[in-house]
Amino acid sequence: MKLLFQRLLVAVGLLVVWETSSLIFSLDFYVSRPSAIFSRLVQWTLDGSLAWHASITLVEAIVGFVAGSVMGVAAGLLLGRAERLAVILDPFIMAFYSLPKIALAPLFILWFGIDIAMKIVFVAVIVFLLVFLNTYTGVRNVSREQISILRLMGANEQHLMSKVILPSAIVWVFAGLRLSVPYALVGAVIGEMVATNRGLGYLVSYHSGVFDTAGVLAALTAVMIIAMLLNGAVRFSERKLMPWRKIHEMQEVVL
Repeated sequence: MKLLFQRLLVAVGLLVVWETSSLIFSLDFYVSRPSAIFSRLVQWTLDGSLAWHASITLVEAIVGFVAGSVMGVAAGLLLGRAERLAVILDPFIMAFYSLPKIALAPLFILWFGIDIAMKIVFVAVIVFLLVFLNTYTGVRNVSREQISILRLMGANEQHLMSKVILPSAIVWVFAGLRLSVPYALVGAVIGEMVATNRGLGYLVSYHSGVFDTAGVLAALTAVMIIAMLLNGAVRFSERKLMPWRKIHEMQEVVL
């Protein structure tokens, strides 16, 4: 409770400084004001445009996030156990990972058009790379001694996967999932900014084109709120699947 109060205090202080500075130095055109941004969000909420645009972005981000995560975990587990195949594919994977993802957007438009499918696939590719690399690293960091001992005891690949590899790598998997949440929204927003007439990315692009700073920041605020909600959902799932992490966090707070 004390931590929450401290965070709220910092947030309120920053908003007050922002509002006051913008009024004193006439910075509305450059950074707008919290009150103007809040007013715009209320206006969009009342006319229903915020819910409509946000729902489109949310669908793109969630569907792409789920698809990319499932494929990333599966590929990470596969290559993590198939060492020879991983060595062969490693330079190709890293070459593709090093590409600036926004540069792929025009190609995705060419391949999938400008419909929602393009944004979902774009998000899925971004999430896949992040989750895959974390899962692969987690699998490769599993204790080789434990695996050797279990093999001597007669364990097969299924036993190793369920008893050792997954429990050991799940921390890495969730690290990749948490990391990919903002990137999923970034992918959805970029896709909407490049080619669409709906979604929060469209709102950012449109209001930027008419030099409406309050509109741009209001749309970005909605994106941040969605990112916080999605990140909270991932953390909730992490606590449910790894209850020992919650105990560890409580011990750290006490210490």
